[in-house]
Amino acid sequence: MGVVALVVGATGLVGNLVVEELLKRDELDEVRILVRRQPEVTHPRLKAIIVDWDRLESYREAFFGVHMVYNCLGTTIKKAGSQQAFRKVDVEYVLKAAELAKQAGVQQFVAVSSVGANPKVRNFYLRTKGEMEERLAGMRFKGVHLFRPSLLLGDRPDRRFGEWAASVLMTSLDFAFRSPKLAPYRAIPARNVARAMVHIGMTNLPGHHVYTNEIIQVLGEAEATSTEGLVQE
Repeated sequence: MGVVALVVGATGLVGNLVVEELLKRDELDEVRILVRRQPEVTHPRLKAIIVDWDRLESYREAFFGVHMVYNCLGTTIKKAGSQQAFRKVDVEYVLKAAELAKQAGVQQFVAVSSVGANPKVRNFYLRTKGEMEERLAGMRFKGVHLFRPSLLLGDRPDRRFGEWAASVLMTSLDFAFRSPKLAPYRAIPARNVARAMVHIGMTNLPGHHVYTNEIIQVLGEAEATSTEGLVQE
């Protein structure tokens, strides 16, 4: 078995795009995804593993031979139904996946978080994301990479009106959000986040790293240019 990547949360906006970007990488021999149901997409190097998230430890073999894990799990309190259910997805499932990855010898753990993530703030969403980051950092992978994007732009399978309205507003005001003070909150294409995550995960970079919204913008755009150059050649 050659180089293997595993995506947790592969059916969401960012996760789906991460899978697409990974499948473009010829240096990867296999892309594994943990999902609740069989996906519609098929590819010779894509391996879907159907899991029960509440019994994730029963699927520890899915992590064997994996070089990098991309965690894209995430929900909303409205969709989850309660703060407790939200935390279960955004913290407990993530940490269980990380624990199994660590036990299996995975070197790189790449995860989506959020701008403003902080375990000490009052805002429940940002506090939860901060807790997830803090606990991942303590698991001592060779490399832990935490991405903190702002509002994500892209076509969600369950698009909500509020998100759509915010996307329209942020896109129309994009020129204003290019200033240094507002850049951390500038809306970002989910594709750029996915490209940046895939790029960093493939570098085998050691240490604990946090990628701000501005850095993700730069990495994503640079990766897009690099990919287009390869296609043209």
